[in-house]
Amino acid sequence: MELRQLQYFVQVAKLQHVTKAAEALHVAQSAVSRQIHRLEEELGVRLFMQKGRNVQLTPIGQLFLRRAEAILSDLDRSVMEIQEFLDPEVGEIRLGFPHSLGIHLVPQAVAAFRKLHPNVKFRFRQGMFASLIRDVIEAEVDLAFISPYPDKNENVSGEVVLTEELFAILPESHPLALENSIRLIDLKDENFVLFNSGYSLRMLVVDACKEAGFTPKIAFESEETDTIRGLVAAGMGVSLLPEMALFQTSSMMPASVKVTEPHVTRTIGLIRRAGEKKPAMVVQMFHSFLLEFFKNQYKTR
Repeated sequence: MELRQLQYFVQVAKLQHVTKAAEALHVAQSAVSRQIHRLEEELGVRLFMQKGRNVQLTPIGQLFLRRAEAILSDLDRSVMEIQEFLDPEVGEIRLGFPHSLGIHLVPQAVAAFRKLHPNVKFRFRQGMFASLIRDVIEAEVDLAFISPYPDKNENVSGEVVLTEELFAILPESHPLALENSIRLIDLKDENFVLFNSGYSLRMLVVDACKEAGFTPKIAFESEETDTIRGLVAAGMGVSLLPEMALFQTSSMMPASVKVTEPHVTRTIGLIRRAGEKKPAMVVQMFHSFLLEFFKNQYKTR
């Protein structure tokens, strides 16, 4: 079976006329008839039946048409993907990231990249630490921002692009809200508003509190940075959030205070599949751009 036979078959099926199909394909009518006949012989079935001057699909022809169209569609998509792979200016980048980076960092980086390459498309996927690792390994995304950087996972490779400080967030009416800095132990009697289980920021805060000498009392849990900020601002508790999660995005914003003893930070990494030798050119270009972007825009430690 030849690709040309499928193309001729689909065209005849759509137009229900051999001559019109030949004209649309810019070939002789005899060539179309010959290829359709060979296709029917190879399949051992009749795909068309005559209906006046037109032709009409047989029931088995209707079934075969769906399959043939799917094959040609997949082929067209493959050709397009190859063209995009080779041309970084028209490709697509699949980028994963945790929710906390979607407020400021990811939009800022993507916007800066698209100023230079406006035709590049992006497909985003947000997730938690484990799901982002899985998405990278299973090739659901090309690159992913992740925190903390998974330096012991052999299935991914990458680099730390940013080390970010975490700040205590308090209701504006809190007695410590106007301090320049506080020790984490100062919050041992407070209710904490934290991310749900499975989020890396939750474990980071819990571990920091234990290092300070206490286990935090978790009063509220959420999956959204905005919700945590809002609950703290409303006086429901305290929390720790990264600096980039504290940009003004609503009318209800908590006070933020530097934390000492311990100094709490998180690493942000950029990861990809380990051992991948030839990612699409647009992905290579974006990866190089991001490394330079963080080098110029942020302090990388």
